[in-house]
Amino acid sequence: MDDKTTKPGEKITPISENDGVLLVRIEEMIKTHISQMESLTEEITKYKELVDDIFANDQTFQEHDKIAKEAAKIKSKTKSEIMKRSDVAGFSSKLKGLKSEKAELADGLSDYLREYQRLSGSNEIEGEDGQLREIIYTAKLVKKSQYRP
Repeated sequence: MDDKTTKPGEKITPISENDGVLLVRIEEMIKTHISQMESLTEEITKYKELVDDIFANDQTFQEHDKIAKEAAKIKSKTKSEIMKRSDVAGFSSKLKGLKSEKAELADGLSDYLREYQRLSGSNEIEGEDGQLREIIYTAKLVKKSQYRP
């Protein structure tokens, strides 16, 4: 491990030779998966363009698309008019506030669950409703330049 991946005060645990071999294999698998995913992304793009071209060149589809776009404009205008009503605007504002509050609670819960798991050594917790829940984490990989400004 290099010093960039450790936090201040964090102990660096030496890895065994078996762990080192496993780490190298896992890193190779990660790199292989990234390459395969990038290759598939290119192939997906190619086929998407082919399908899009077919729709762009189909006269019946183009006519129906035009009608659908006009209907969407009418729908959007009607929705906008309804949203101007004071009762609807109030409900919409309340809805946004509730969603924001829920997102903040979810972030806090994530932090609490991580700490609970660290302290208890358990990845399960029973809710107030008696339902046993499992603590899970989802890892994903992003390019560093995209993640950090």
